Amino acid sequence: MTDPLKTYYDGLSSPPLPISTKTYPIAGILTTVFGLDELPSDASEVAVLWLLHPRLATHESMTGIASATINDWNQRIRDGRTGSSKSVKGLIAVAFDQRNHGTRLVDTLGNEAWRQGNPRHAQDMFAMFQGTARDVSLLMDYFPSYIFPKSEHTISENLVLGVSLGGHAAWSCILHDPRVSAGVVIIGCPDYLNLMVDRARLSKIPSWTGTNPPGSQILGSEAFPSTLLDTIRRYDPASFFLSHMDPKTDTGILRTKPLPQPSEKEKQVLRPAFSRCLTGKRILNISGGVDKLVPYHRGQIFLTWLKDAISPSGWFSDGAVTFEDIIDENAGHEVTTKMVDEAVRFVSETLANSYDSTKPGSVRESKI
Repeated sequence: MTDPLKTYYDGLSSPPLPISTKTYPIAGILTTVFGLDELPSDASEVAVLWLLHPRLATHESMTGIASATINDWNQRIRDGRTGSSKSVKGLIAVAFDQRNHGTRLVDTLGNEAWRQGNPRHAQDMFAMFQGTARDVSLLMDYFPSYIFPKSEHTISENLVLGVSLGGHAAWSCILHDPRVSAGVVIIGCPDYLNLMVDRARLSKIPSWTGTNPPGSQILGSEAFPSTLLDTIRRYDPASFFLSHMDPKTDTGILRTKPLPQPSEKEKQVLRPAFSRCLTGKRILNISGGVDKLVPYHRGQIFLTWLKDAISPSGWFSDGAVTFEDIIDENAGHEVTTKMVDEAVRFVSETLANSYDSTKPGSVRESKI
Protein backbone atom coordinates (compact mmCIF):
# COMPACT_ATOMS: atom_id res chain seq x y z
CA MET A 1 0.00 0.00 0.00
CA THR A 2 1.38 3.41 -0.97
CA ASP A 3 1.72 5.85 1.92
CA PRO A 4 -1.52 7.91 1.72
CA LEU A 5 0.29 10.94 3.13
CA LYS A 6 2.69 11.08 0.16
CA THR A 7 0.09 12.97 -1.88
CA TYR A 8 -0.11 15.64 0.80
CA TYR A 9 3.62 16.17 1.05
CA ASP A 10 4.06 16.10 -2.73
CA GLY A 11 1.33 18.72 -3.10
CA LEU A 12 2.89 21.28 -0.75
CA SER A 13 4.41 24.31 -2.48
CA SER A 14 7.08 24.42 0.23
CA PRO A 15 8.14 22.10 3.07
CA PRO A 16 6.09 22.22 6.30
CA LEU A 17 7.18 24.93 8.71
CA PRO A 18 9.64 23.60 11.28
CA ILE A 19 8.06 22.49 14.55
CA SER A 20 9.79 21.52 17.79
CA THR A 21 9.77 17.85 18.81
CA LYS A 22 10.59 16.16 22.08
CA THR A 23 10.35 12.43 22.75
CA TYR A 24 9.42 10.85 26.08
CA PRO A 25 9.17 7.17 27.01
CA ILE A 26 5.73 6.96 28.62
CA ALA A 27 4.28 3.65 29.77
CA GLY A 28 6.81 1.89 27.56
CA ILE A 29 5.76 3.86 24.47
CA LEU A 30 8.09 6.34 22.75
CA THR A 31 5.89 9.41 22.61
CA THR A 32 6.78 12.41 20.46
CA VAL A 33 5.37 15.80 21.42
CA PHE A 34 5.16 18.58 18.84
CA GLY A 35 4.98 22.27 19.65
CA LEU A 36 6.14 22.50 23.26
CA ASP A 37 8.68 25.21 22.45
CA GLU A 38 6.03 27.14 20.53
CA LEU A 39 3.54 27.24 23.42
CA PRO A 40 2.59 30.86 24.22
CA SER A 41 4.20 31.88 27.50
CA ASP A 42 0.85 33.04 28.87
CA ALA A 43 -1.05 29.86 27.98
CA SER A 44 -2.80 28.81 31.17
CA GLU A 45 -4.33 25.71 29.58
CA VAL A 46 -3.26 23.39 26.80
CA ALA A 47 -5.17 21.30 24.30
CA VAL A 48 -3.63 18.07 23.03
CA LEU A 49 -4.12 16.75 19.49
CA TRP A 50 -3.38 13.02 19.30
CA LEU A 51 -2.12 12.07 15.83
CA LEU A 52 -2.57 8.48 14.60
CA HIS A 53 -0.67 7.42 11.49
CA PRO A 54 -1.65 5.10 8.59
CA ARG A 55 -0.92 1.39 8.24
CA LEU A 56 2.68 0.65 7.19
CA ALA A 57 3.77 4.16 8.25
CA THR A 58 5.26 5.54 11.48
CA HIS A 59 4.62 8.49 13.75
CA GLU A 60 7.08 10.66 11.75
CA SER A 61 4.60 10.72 8.87
CA MET A 62 2.30 12.95 10.94
CA THR A 63 4.86 15.74 11.37
CA GLY A 64 3.42 17.88 8.57
CA ILE A 65 -0.08 17.76 10.01
CA ALA A 66 1.28 18.58 13.45
CA SER A 67 3.05 21.62 12.01
CA ALA A 68 0.01 22.79 10.06
CA THR A 69 -2.44 22.56 12.97
CA ILE A 70 -0.18 24.07 15.62
CA ASN A 71 1.06 26.92 13.44
CA ASP A 72 -2.49 27.78 12.37
CA TRP A 73 -3.70 27.94 15.97
CA ASN A 74 -0.70 29.95 17.16
CA GLN A 75 -1.26 32.42 14.30
CA ARG A 76 -4.88 32.77 15.40
CA ILE A 77 -3.66 33.56 18.92
CA ARG A 78 -1.38 36.26 17.55
CA ASP A 79 -4.23 37.65 15.45
CA GLY A 80 -6.74 37.55 18.31
CA ARG A 81 -9.00 35.06 16.49
CA THR A 82 -9.42 32.45 19.22
CA GLY A 83 -12.91 33.14 20.50
CA SER A 84 -14.14 35.20 23.44
CA SER A 85 -12.14 33.47 26.20
CA LYS A 86 -9.85 35.81 28.12
CA SER A 87 -7.31 33.09 28.87
CA VAL A 88 -4.90 31.83 26.25
CA LYS A 89 -5.18 28.18 25.25
CA GLY A 90 -2.11 26.53 23.79
CA LEU A 91 -1.99 23.57 21.42
CA ILE A 92 0.48 20.71 21.24
CA ALA A 93 0.30 17.50 19.22
CA VAL A 94 1.35 13.97 20.14
CA ALA A 95 2.29 11.04 17.92
CA PHE A 96 3.57 7.53 18.56
CA ASP A 97 4.07 4.38 16.54
CA GLN A 98 0.93 2.30 16.35
CA ARG A 99 1.16 -1.26 17.61
CA ASN A 100 3.29 -3.49 15.37
CA HIS A 101 4.70 -0.43 13.57
CA GLY A 102 8.01 1.39 13.67
CA THR A 103 9.77 0.88 17.00
CA ARG A 104 7.00 -1.54 18.06
CA LEU A 105 7.19 -3.92 15.10
CA VAL A 106 7.00 -7.60 16.07
CA ASP A 107 5.45 -9.28 13.01
CA THR A 108 5.78 -7.86 9.50
CA LEU A 109 3.09 -10.12 8.04
CA GLY A 110 0.61 -8.89 10.64
CA ASN A 111 0.52 -5.49 8.92
CA GLU A 112 -0.34 -6.96 5.54
CA ALA A 113 -3.70 -7.77 3.93
CA TRP A 114 -5.16 -11.03 2.59
CA ARG A 115 -3.72 -10.38 -0.86
CA GLN A 116 -0.25 -10.15 0.66
CA GLY A 117 -0.65 -13.54 2.30
CA ASN A 118 -1.92 -12.67 5.77
CA PRO A 119 -4.81 -15.05 6.61
CA ARG A 120 -5.56 -13.15 9.84
CA HIS A 121 -5.96 -9.72 8.24
CA ALA A 122 -9.35 -9.03 9.88
CA GLN A 123 -8.15 -9.95 13.37
CA ASP A 124 -4.76 -8.29 13.03
CA MET A 125 -6.02 -4.96 11.79
CA PHE A 126 -8.89 -4.63 14.24
CA ALA A 127 -6.76 -5.66 17.20
CA MET A 128 -4.02 -3.29 16.11
CA PHE A 129 -6.03 -0.11 15.85
CA GLN A 130 -8.18 -0.90 18.86
CA GLY A 131 -4.94 -1.39 20.76
CA THR A 132 -3.80 1.99 19.51
CA ALA A 133 -7.04 3.59 20.73
CA ARG A 134 -6.40 2.08 24.15
CA ASP A 135 -2.83 3.37 24.01
CA VAL A 136 -4.23 6.88 23.55
CA SER A 137 -6.36 6.43 26.67
CA LEU A 138 -3.40 5.00 28.60
CA LEU A 139 -1.13 7.85 27.56
CA MET A 140 -3.77 10.40 28.54
CA ASP A 141 -3.59 9.04 32.08
CA TYR A 142 0.14 9.68 32.45
CA PHE A 143 0.97 12.30 29.84
CA PRO A 144 0.57 15.41 32.07
CA SER A 145 2.88 14.05 34.77
CA TYR A 146 5.67 13.57 32.22
CA ILE A 147 5.24 16.71 30.14
CA PHE A 148 4.23 19.17 32.86
CA PRO A 149 5.64 17.62 36.08
CA LYS A 150 5.41 20.94 37.94
CA SER A 151 1.83 21.48 36.77
CA GLU A 152 3.06 24.35 34.62
CA HIS A 153 0.01 23.95 32.38
CA THR A 154 -3.37 22.29 32.67
CA ILE A 155 -4.50 20.00 29.87
CA SER A 156 -8.05 21.10 29.26
CA GLU A 157 -8.97 19.33 26.03
CA ASN A 158 -8.08 16.23 24.03
CA LEU A 159 -8.66 15.92 20.29
CA VAL A 160 -7.71 13.07 17.98
CA LEU A 161 -6.83 13.00 14.28
CA GLY A 162 -6.21 9.75 12.46
CA VAL A 163 -5.40 8.75 8.89
CA SER A 164 -6.49 5.42 7.34
CA LEU A 165 -5.66 2.81 10.04
CA GLY A 166 -5.31 5.77 12.37
CA GLY A 167 -8.73 6.96 11.22
CA HIS A 168 -10.29 3.66 12.30
CA ALA A 169 -8.59 4.11 15.68
CA ALA A 170 -9.80 7.71 15.89
CA TRP A 171 -13.41 6.55 15.65
CA SER A 172 -12.84 4.31 18.66
CA CYS A 173 -11.19 7.12 20.63
CA ILE A 174 -14.10 9.45 19.92
CA LEU A 175 -16.74 6.96 20.98
CA HIS A 176 -15.13 5.23 23.92
CA ASP A 177 -13.05 7.80 25.80
CA PRO A 178 -15.08 10.63 27.33
CA ARG A 179 -11.96 12.80 27.52
CA VAL A 180 -11.85 13.07 23.72
CA SER A 181 -14.05 16.02 22.86
CA ALA A 182 -13.46 16.08 19.10
CA GLY A 183 -11.98 14.00 16.34
CA VAL A 184 -10.94 14.10 12.70
CA VAL A 185 -11.16 10.89 10.68
CA ILE A 186 -9.35 11.00 7.33
CA ILE A 187 -9.99 8.08 4.92
CA GLY A 188 -11.14 5.86 7.79
CA CYS A 189 -14.33 3.83 8.13
CA PRO A 190 -16.96 3.60 10.91
CA ASP A 191 -18.28 0.22 9.70
CA TYR A 192 -15.43 -2.26 9.98
CA LEU A 193 -17.46 -5.34 9.12
CA ASN A 194 -18.97 -3.86 6.00
CA LEU A 195 -15.53 -2.71 4.88
CA MET A 196 -13.71 -5.96 5.59
CA VAL A 197 -16.32 -8.42 4.33
CA ASP A 198 -16.28 -6.55 1.02
CA ARG A 199 -12.47 -6.66 1.04
CA ALA A 200 -12.67 -10.43 1.60
CA ARG A 201 -14.96 -10.67 -1.44
CA LEU A 202 -12.62 -8.63 -3.60
CA SER A 203 -9.61 -10.60 -2.36
CA LYS A 204 -11.37 -13.89 -3.20
CA ILE A 205 -10.18 -15.52 0.00
CA PRO A 206 -11.10 -19.20 0.51
CA SER A 207 -13.66 -18.39 3.20
CA TRP A 208 -15.52 -16.38 0.57
CA THR A 209 -15.11 -18.52 -2.53
CA GLY A 210 -15.42 -21.89 -0.81
CA THR A 211 -19.16 -21.68 -0.07
CA ASN A 212 -22.29 -21.76 -2.19
CA PRO A 213 -23.35 -19.06 -2.71
CA PRO A 214 -19.94 -17.39 -2.28
CA GLY A 215 -19.59 -15.61 1.06
CA SER A 216 -22.70 -17.11 2.60
CA GLN A 217 -20.70 -18.48 5.58
CA ILE A 218 -17.98 -15.86 5.81
CA LEU A 219 -19.14 -14.62 9.21
CA GLY A 220 -18.01 -17.14 11.79
CA SER A 221 -15.36 -18.62 9.46
CA GLU A 222 -11.62 -18.58 10.16
CA ALA A 223 -11.46 -15.22 8.41
CA PHE A 224 -14.06 -13.73 10.76
CA PRO A 225 -14.21 -15.90 13.91
CA SER A 226 -17.35 -15.53 16.02
CA THR A 227 -15.25 -14.30 18.95
CA LEU A 228 -13.87 -11.52 16.74
CA LEU A 229 -17.41 -10.57 15.74
CA ASP A 230 -18.33 -10.27 19.43
CA THR A 231 -15.40 -7.91 19.99
CA ILE A 232 -16.28 -5.83 16.93
CA ARG A 233 -19.80 -5.35 18.32
CA ARG A 234 -18.33 -3.90 21.50
CA TYR A 235 -16.11 -1.30 19.86
CA ASP A 236 -16.82 -0.62 16.17
CA PRO A 237 -19.20 2.34 15.68
CA ALA A 238 -21.67 0.70 13.28
CA SER A 239 -21.68 -2.75 14.87
CA PHE A 240 -21.85 -1.26 18.37
CA PHE A 241 -24.81 1.03 17.80
CA LEU A 242 -26.70 -1.34 15.51
CA SER A 243 -26.36 -4.15 18.05
CA HIS A 244 -28.89 -2.15 20.09
CA MET A 245 -31.41 -2.49 17.26
CA ASP A 246 -33.71 -5.36 16.37
CA PRO A 247 -31.57 -8.15 14.82
CA LYS A 248 -33.79 -7.93 11.75
CA THR A 249 -32.10 -4.62 11.04
CA ASP A 250 -29.16 -6.63 9.73
CA THR A 251 -29.48 -6.36 5.96
CA GLY A 252 -27.26 -9.34 5.18
CA ILE A 253 -23.57 -10.12 4.82
CA LEU A 254 -22.97 -6.69 3.30
CA ARG A 255 -24.91 -3.57 4.19
CA THR A 256 -26.26 -2.26 0.90
CA LYS A 257 -29.73 -0.95 1.78
CA PRO A 258 -30.70 2.06 3.90
CA LEU A 259 -31.07 1.27 7.59
CA PRO A 260 -34.55 1.74 9.09
CA GLN A 261 -35.17 4.44 11.64
CA PRO A 262 -35.22 3.02 15.17
CA SER A 263 -38.57 2.39 16.78
CA GLU A 264 -39.50 4.22 19.98
CA LYS A 265 -38.53 1.13 21.95
CA GLU A 266 -35.16 0.95 20.18
CA LYS A 267 -34.55 4.64 20.81
CA GLN A 268 -34.92 4.02 24.54
CA VAL A 269 -32.18 1.39 24.29
CA LEU A 270 -29.99 3.47 21.99
CA ARG A 271 -30.22 6.76 23.88
CA PRO A 272 -27.93 5.81 26.80
CA ALA A 273 -25.30 4.57 24.33
CA PHE A 274 -25.56 7.73 22.23
CA SER A 275 -25.41 9.90 25.35
CA ARG A 276 -22.34 8.14 26.69
CA CYS A 277 -20.44 8.04 23.39
CA LEU A 278 -21.47 11.15 21.48
CA THR A 279 -22.97 13.92 23.60
CA GLY A 280 -21.31 17.26 22.88
CA LYS A 281 -18.67 15.82 20.59
CA ARG A 282 -17.44 17.35 17.36
CA ILE A 283 -16.55 14.99 14.49
CA LEU A 284 -15.09 15.65 11.06
CA ASN A 285 -15.16 12.73 8.64
CA ILE A 286 -13.11 13.22 5.44
CA SER A 287 -13.19 10.68 2.63
CA GLY A 288 -11.81 10.20 -0.86
CA GLY A 289 -14.51 10.09 -3.53
CA VAL A 290 -12.68 7.43 -5.57
CA ASP A 291 -11.04 5.58 -2.69
CA LYS A 292 -10.93 1.86 -3.55
CA LEU A 293 -9.19 0.62 -0.40
CA VAL A 294 -11.58 2.25 2.08
CA PRO A 295 -14.56 3.18 -0.13
CA TYR A 296 -16.84 5.85 1.27
CA HIS A 297 -19.94 3.83 0.39
CA ARG A 298 -18.93 1.07 2.82
CA GLY A 299 -19.49 3.46 5.73
CA GLN A 300 -22.13 5.61 4.06
CA ILE A 301 -25.16 3.55 5.04
CA PHE A 302 -24.28 3.73 8.72
CA LEU A 303 -23.25 7.39 8.47
CA THR A 304 -26.60 8.31 6.89
CA TRP A 305 -28.40 6.57 9.76
CA LEU A 306 -26.19 8.33 12.31
CA LYS A 307 -26.58 11.76 10.72
CA ASP A 308 -30.36 11.33 10.67
CA ALA A 309 -30.27 10.71 14.44
CA ILE A 310 -28.05 13.64 15.46
CA SER A 311 -29.37 16.24 12.97
CA PRO A 312 -31.51 19.19 14.17
CA SER A 313 -34.65 17.21 13.31
CA GLY A 314 -33.31 13.86 14.55
CA TRP A 315 -34.30 11.92 17.64
CA PHE A 316 -30.92 12.70 19.27
CA SER A 317 -30.75 16.36 18.28
CA ASP A 318 -30.48 17.29 21.97
CA GLY A 319 -27.13 15.50 22.10
CA ALA A 320 -25.42 18.63 20.72
CA VAL A 321 -23.28 16.59 18.35
CA THR A 322 -21.51 18.47 15.56
CA PHE A 323 -20.80 16.30 12.53
CA GLU A 324 -19.14 17.29 9.28
CA ASP A 325 -18.98 14.82 6.40
CA ILE A 326 -16.65 16.00 3.63
CA ILE A 327 -15.71 14.17 0.44
CA ASP A 328 -12.74 15.12 -1.71
CA GLU A 329 -14.37 13.96 -4.94
CA ASN A 330 -11.21 13.25 -6.94
CA ALA A 331 -9.15 11.68 -4.15
CA GLY A 332 -8.38 8.00 -3.82
CA HIS A 333 -6.93 6.43 -0.69
CA GLU A 334 -4.73 9.43 -0.08
CA VAL A 335 -4.48 12.60 1.95
CA THR A 336 -4.69 15.76 -0.13
CA THR A 337 -3.81 19.32 0.78
CA LYS A 338 -7.52 20.15 0.66
CA MET A 339 -8.21 17.45 3.25
CA VAL A 340 -5.52 18.79 5.57
CA ASP A 341 -6.80 22.35 5.11
CA GLU A 342 -10.25 21.18 6.26
CA ALA A 343 -8.75 19.32 9.20
CA VAL A 344 -6.70 22.35 10.28
CA ARG A 345 -9.74 24.60 10.01
CA PHE A 346 -11.84 22.16 12.05
CA VAL A 347 -9.24 21.82 14.84
CA SER A 348 -8.90 25.59 15.23
CA GLU A 349 -12.67 26.12 15.15
CA THR A 350 -13.06 23.43 17.80
CA LEU A 351 -10.52 25.09 20.07
CA ALA A 352 -12.18 28.48 19.61
CA ASN A 353 -15.70 27.24 20.38
CA SER A 354 -16.79 26.12 23.82
CA TYR A 355 -19.34 23.34 24.25
CA ASP A 356 -22.95 24.49 24.54
CA SER A 357 -25.35 21.78 25.76
CA THR A 358 -28.36 23.87 24.73
CA LYS A 359 -27.31 23.94 21.09
CA PRO A 360 -28.97 21.26 18.93
CA GLY A 361 -26.92 18.85 16.92
CA SER A 362 -25.73 19.90 13.49
CA VAL A 363 -24.76 18.07 10.33
CA ARG A 364 -22.80 19.55 7.44
CA GLU A 365 -22.11 17.72 4.20
CA SER A 366 -19.87 19.05 1.48
CA LYS A 367 -17.69 18.06 -1.46
CA ILE A 368 -14.35 19.66 -2.13
